[in-house]
Amino acid sequence: MADAQAPSLPPVLLVGCGKMGGAMLEGWLAEGLAPSVVVDRHRDTLPAPHRLVRDVADLPADFRPGLIVLAMKPQKVAAAIAAIAPFATHAPVLSVLAGRTVGGLTDALRAHMPAGAQPVVIRAMPNTPAAVGEGMTVSYAPPCATAAQRSLCDRVLSAIGQTAWVEHEDEIDVVTAISGSGPAYVFLLAELLEQAGVEGGLPPALARQIARQTVSGAGVLMQRSGLDAEQLRRNVTSPNGTTAQALSVLMAPDAWPATLRAAIRAASQRARELAS
Repeated sequence: MADAQAPSLPPVLLVGCGKMGGAMLEGWLAEGLAPSVVVDRHRDTLPAPHRLVRDVADLPADFRPGLIVLAMKPQKVAAAIAAIAPFATHAPVLSVLAGRTVGGLTDALRAHMPAGAQPVVIRAMPNTPAAVGEGMTVSYAPPCATAAQRSLCDRVLSAIGQTAWVEHEDEIDVVTAISGSGPAYVFLLAELLEQAGVEGGLPPALARQIARQTVSGAGVLMQRSGLDAEQLRRNVTSPNGTTAQALSVLMAPDAWPATLRAAIRAASQRARELAS
């Protein structure tokens, strides 16, 4: 853990501390976070010297965050914009709100700022493995964002896992469909493997254990080996063996290749609809 006397992260104004906001906060606290303010109605406490407030109306006027992070439910952002805007005159805004564009948030903030003010909004799409420090976050920064602001956001997001950047905001829709929603696809695979085990006669507890460990173990192997997923699949597949027989079903043109592509297209389209 970072030395409490020398925090590695600047003061943050975190608006929303649910599952994703809470995961980020835990990562920042472990890294070493300068005294910060968290806005959340449901959290009970924060470790000193950090401050918890229940509503954006109660934000301390003298607080000077180095970064503002929006992690509330997207439908609640409109009610918070006016209170956040004064802080955005001197600190960039990092949004992890699904379906909220950089342009939309920038315009909303500017409406509550002095004439000529230019808020900087950076958009990020993390995923739920952030809760255990294994997240994948992909971000987009508009041209007005400085290299220092991008670097700051990268430092903050690296506390919950790996990070990457896209050059065009519309690419976030595909990111949302793959990494944002992707954990649900993996959990569904574990769920179906467990069900198949039970249907095949295994005790439920054993079916659950082997399904979960198979999925999580395969993920760790893929991460540590450095090999392509295709090569790892080939390594498991003996010619004319049991795995090859199963893959002949799963990889049929109308099976996984088609259905997964259709699922990604559907999720991407929904992301675009939410953003509009």
